[in-house]
Amino acid sequence: MKTTAAPGSPSLEVLINAIVDYAIFMLDADGVVRSWNKGAERLKGYAADEIIGKSFSTFYTLEDRDRDLPRKALATAAATGRFASEGWRVRKDGSRFWALVVLDAIRAEDGGLIGFAKVTRDITERQQAHNDLVESERRYRRLVEAVVDYAIFQLDSSGHVATWNPGAERIKGYRPEEIIGRHFSTFYTPEDLEKGVPKTALAEAAEKGRFEAEGWRMRKDGTRFWASVVIDRITDESDAIIGFAKVTRDLTERKQAQDELHRVQEQLAASQKLEAIGQLSGGIAHDFNNLLMIVLGNLENAERNSRNIGGPNLHRALANAKRGAQRAAALTSRLLAFSRRQALDPKPINLNSFVSGLQEFLQRTLGERIEVQTVGGAGLWQIEADLNHLESTIVNLAINARDAMPNGGKLTIEATNVSADEDYSRANPELTVGQYVVICVSDTGSGMAPEVLNHAFEPFFTTKDPGQGTGLGLSQVYGFVKQSGGHVKIYSEVGEGTTIKMYFPRYTGSAQPDSDDAREFISEGASVETILVVEDDADLRGYVSDVLRDLNYRVLSAGSAQAALTILLQENQHVDLLLTDVVMPGINGRELGRRAQEIRPHLRILYMTGYSRNAVVHHGRLDEGVDLLEKPVTQARLALKVREILDRNWS
Repeated sequence: MKTTAAPGSPSLEVLINAIVDYAIFMLDADGVVRSWNKGAERLKGYAADEIIGKSFSTFYTLEDRDRDLPRKALATAAATGRFASEGWRVRKDGSRFWALVVLDAIRAEDGGLIGFAKVTRDITERQQAHNDLVESERRYRRLVEAVVDYAIFQLDSSGHVATWNPGAERIKGYRPEEIIGRHFSTFYTPEDLEKGVPKTALAEAAEKGRFEAEGWRMRKDGTRFWASVVIDRITDESDAIIGFAKVTRDLTERKQAQDELHRVQEQLAASQKLEAIGQLSGGIAHDFNNLLMIVLGNLENAERNSRNIGGPNLHRALANAKRGAQRAAALTSRLLAFSRRQALDPKPINLNSFVSGLQEFLQRTLGERIEVQTVGGAGLWQIEADLNHLESTIVNLAINARDAMPNGGKLTIEATNVSADEDYSRANPELTVGQYVVICVSDTGSGMAPEVLNHAFEPFFTTKDPGQGTGLGLSQVYGFVKQSGGHVKIYSEVGEGTTIKMYFPRYTGSAQPDSDDAREFISEGASVETILVVEDDADLRGYVSDVLRDLNYRVLSAGSAQAALTILLQENQHVDLLLTDVVMPGINGRELGRRAQEIRPHLRILYMTGYSRNAVVHHGRLDEGVDLLEKPVTQARLALKVREILDRNWS
């Protein structure tokens, strides 16, 4: 290769040999190598004396030779002046590299073909990167097409759908031909469209690179699903936005599970709150009952002793005081009901007869402006509950309903069989799976607002004017039903009335309720009968002892269980009946009774309690074989119960 250069400057041959990143060499008209630079030696592995004089086809792969590509390349260059291509070439050691090849024709002044100038560059790395990119895109496309749990698609820069995978079709319900070209706001709810959420989402993705959110989205059929959404910005090399990648996942099941868990947690928190209030209420009721028993007892004594003396003012004052004390006793009774510390004596109840018998009584109680309707049912199951407390519960609800209907209305009491399945029990964890009878008490009154409804069962919560209610009615209902093994639900809307549903477990036994024709009268004892009174409250112990002495009993007293046991261990000390409080410091009354009967197996025991805790009442019912008086107890009731136990045949 002859070159011409300016004086003092390097020749063209020197310059070409200095280039090591390109193979630059000459071919004659037949494709035989005639020159060889350092770049060709480095790239192809041949020294100049090894390759000059050989055909350039040496560098082609066997496959390309079989396809006659070397000849075709020369022919193209000769005909058009240039041949350019990319392809695999072979080095001296047999290894391959991806080459960028340019072949230029060289002609004489008369236009005749002299040969060819050939330039080759190794672009293997670039080609590998390109191949990797193509393969990555191919794998990504296959992956996207295979994913059915995620909607993966692209949006153009204005938010119109550009691609659509099978997951998007499954989740959203649209086929590609139905949705491509439509705006992605199609998937948003009317509420979100009104708030401009789609526009906000694209704007945030464009500005920050990504938008993430969860919310309700729409399917083709109009149904909604809870979606997790990610929108990523797509830019070109100049950082201009060319579109968005969007991924949507259907999380409806997770959302439902979270909502259900939230409901359960709220119910648990409410239950724990009521339980804490109940424990406090029970303790207060216990102390008040002790005080009220003393007050009521002494009022009874004063009333009895003043029958033949004093004027009408005294009698009226005593009657008013007694009435006030009885009202206070009723309040403590309701506190005990709420705290589930009352001693229930449940019996089987035929609800058809019970509900039917209520109608006339309630109609008289509520007045003519309230229409009372009771509804039973064929095949109605029996329940087991304390009849007196159930009646009080229904009356409480009826009076509340009357107050909610000042201009008149309708009260409906209905009993029906239901079965609580696992779904209902999950939503209402305090109610186990099983069969129940539901007593529904519904009115057409003013209803309750949500903030009132949330506190309805709490003791002392009331919306009535001062002096018009204690706020213990619904709390008493709650405590009684829960202690009976059931569940209570309130449904109410302002202006639409209220329905209270009480769930009682179905009774499957065969026992029948006992008839109770007992009348309250004063039954005196015999002075030879001895009663041991055990009570830690000194005032109450003194009062009970005085009442029993007035009834002609011989009385011993003790301020603690330990003192009582000391008396019982004295063989010369005769005792016919142990009358003991249940809740006492140290050894409680129930444990005292057990130890007392170990010492004296035939000793008769009567318990008194202001509230029972778990000493003599378990699972909502009085323990088998236990005799109990709930404080405050009248002198007549005390005398009757003592006489009944002493006269009982123990054979």
